[in-house]
Amino acid sequence: MVSIEQKRAALHEKLQLLRSITNSHALNKSSIIIDASKYIEKLKQKVERLNQEIASAPETSSDRNPLPMVSVETLEKGFLINVFSAKGCPGLLVSILEVFEEMGLIVLEARVSCTDNFRFQAVGGENEEQGETIDAQVVKQAVGQAIKNWSESADRE
Repeated sequence: MVSIEQKRAALHEKLQLLRSITNSHALNKSSIIIDASKYIEKLKQKVERLNQEIASAPETSSDRNPLPMVSVETLEKGFLINVFSAKGCPGLLVSILEVFEEMGLIVLEARVSCTDNFRFQAVGGENEEQGETIDAQVVKQAVGQAIKNWSESADRE
């Protein structure tokens, strides 16, 4: 049976993770949740703005077969990595995860969709045993290189 202290510790840990992901500096539970709610609203607005930009952008011949888009944001402890492609990308997830392993990034949380399009969102933390700090731009370049390598190998098949 789980004790009350264990439940509190688990809740505290989850709140600290939420605080970290949302870049909140709040100390009490309700403020952390309010900051998280504001963060979610900002993300929704960002998604709407990006969808509008995509819808209004003129289609060029390079848009028919684009490489996946990559964004990396720095969190308090780690990174938020997003990869999106308008079409399915068999084998891409493996390539990205291999790069994470090579860099010593630990996937703390991930969401993947590979149906009509490819979406990958992960919260990655640095391996503290490594001792080196990794820059968000380095992560973005490494993921971009993995996508390029994947694309080249997919073209050969």
